[in-house]
Amino acid sequence: MKTSSIVALSVAAVVIVAGAFYFVEVDQTREARLPDVDVSVEGGQAPEFDVETGEVEVGTTEKEVLVPKVVMEEETVTVPIVDAEPAG
Repeated sequence: MKTSSIVALSVAAVVIVAGAFYFVEVDQTREARLPDVDVSVEGGQAPEFDVETGEVEVGTTEKEVLVPKVVMEEETVTVPIVDAEPAG
């Protein structure tokens, strides 16, 4: 696997992990209620949530970077890009 692929995957993993808390907005829309416990039991109520998630776009773009060779020269290579928008 090429070094650039490893770097791109590492960056994507870091963005996903770091964004897990930043890109998700959770609002509780209904309180939880325990069931009434008598001789008979009525069903309880689980809480309800509205969840909005952020948007992450991953792609590539052409960039000129220095590539080590016998002589240094500029070469156009494909590099990863990430565009992220937080929830809300």
